[in-house]
Amino acid sequence: MAVANEGYVDYRLSLSLVGTVVKYLAAAPLFPVFVAVYYGESVLPFVATGAVMVAVGVGLEQLSEETDLGHREAFLLVGLSWLVVPVLGTIPYLVAGNGTVAGPVNALFESMSGFTTTGSTVMGEISFERHSYALLMWRQLSQWLGGMGILVLMVAILPELSVGGAQIMNEEAPGLSIDKLTPRIQETARALWKIYVGFTVLAALVYYGLNVVGLAPNMGVYNAVAHALTTMPTGGFSPEGRSVEAFTPAVQWAFVPFMVVAGTNFALFWYALDGRVDRLTENAEFRSYLGLMAGVTVALAALLFTGLGIASAAPNVDPIPGNLENSLRQATFQVVAIVTTTGYASMDFNHWHPVAQTVLLFAFFLGGSAGSAAGSIKIVRWVLVRKAMYRSLFTSIHPDAVKPIHVGDEAVPEETLRDVFVFIMIFLTLFVVSTVLLYVDSLFVEEMNLTGLEAMSVAIATLGNVGPGFGAVGPMDSFELFSAPAKLYMVFLMWIGRLEILSVLVILTPAYWRS
Repeated sequence: MAVANEGYVDYRLSLSLVGTVVKYLAAAPLFPVFVAVYYGESVLPFVATGAVMVAVGVGLEQLSEETDLGHREAFLLVGLSWLVVPVLGTIPYLVAGNGTVAGPVNALFESMSGFTTTGSTVMGEISFERHSYALLMWRQLSQWLGGMGILVLMVAILPELSVGGAQIMNEEAPGLSIDKLTPRIQETARALWKIYVGFTVLAALVYYGLNVVGLAPNMGVYNAVAHALTTMPTGGFSPEGRSVEAFTPAVQWAFVPFMVVAGTNFALFWYALDGRVDRLTENAEFRSYLGLMAGVTVALAALLFTGLGIASAAPNVDPIPGNLENSLRQATFQVVAIVTTTGYASMDFNHWHPVAQTVLLFAFFLGGSAGSAAGSIKIVRWVLVRKAMYRSLFTSIHPDAVKPIHVGDEAVPEETLRDVFVFIMIFLTLFVVSTVLLYVDSLFVEEMNLTGLEAMSVAIATLGNVGPGFGAVGPMDSFELFSAPAKLYMVFLMWIGRLEILSVLVILTPAYWRS
């Protein structure tokens, strides 16, 4: 079996393996088919999706008989898979033909937001009166499939992708790299997915358990499963128009630990289950992750409790100023949801004072842990930046000192530090450029009138795969009002943000295609 030629990009091989991925993903629409049958709804949108996926997958597979991936082919496979799958994911929205997601641009936005676990939406009216139970479950399922990674799942089950699997997983999975937990990368992928599935099932049982004991009257089986499917991938889609505000305080508190888990490196749970709990408790990134969330939460809770963080009374929400439990709950929930890029909301933070919103905007840039389902910049990168800044100050005083940077017991290679600074610079550059472009675009949409803070929130919400923003794109609103070109640009941002930017940008450079 020949190995892909390193002198050129064997795009046929990459496309063929994209076909294999799509063919096996054709089983995914079966779940909403069962939901549709149960509720007496049309199965056509999902049967059609499965049929098209099989046809496209089998067709693409014919392009090449090779299976061994080279370095360049792995980049292309990852990038194309995360384009082709969301494009095919539009079919249920288009066939159903209901609401604002019935058009191709909006359907692509919703599908890309789902599979990249962004959580931004153009679904103007989210209700069972407007959309079927099955379609809303497909929306939830798209985030669950994208959370741990479509290709990580395929590496786990397909032997043809286990060759080159480490390269695929490192390019697709959020963070700097995937820990090789077992000698075989296929077993590592399976271990990660088992942990992911296990926490999903546990979340569904806890959510529904609150209903059983009378603490969550509207958290039935459907809602419990639907929200578990978007908690663990840090997605944030909800079949409820008011997100998690629709549920009782007990439910809102129950979401918090699962969002924290979803934003934690899943490899650490593997070590913990293996009896090495110290790998979790002593992990520098994990401690920074918890510490930063706690610090931002305390600051916001103080603003809300004193009334300095509230600009106007929010409807259907208990008064916050002077109410310690409500202040802590709203601050904790929103901070954890934003830092982990889950994007749920327990209240409309459009009612917050700009000072409190600015504090929350800071949280948009943090991100969860490497190796988790979370997006944005990631805590580990900020940890390395902080250590690099301290080293720079130290060596200014002691110019002859040699001071390697450590994370835990391991020294960080200088090449990794360089890559971290390059990533953050590109991320922030894209954020600034996107803020300007989206702000200018909003000037031509009469109903928008974005402020500077709101435009920044739109850019980071999509590039960082966070979900909601401020103002017109607040947690109880949607991105529906943007122009079609702006939505397509945000689709691009969600795509490259999910793949850590560089994995996509590298295939857009001329050097990638030259021998």
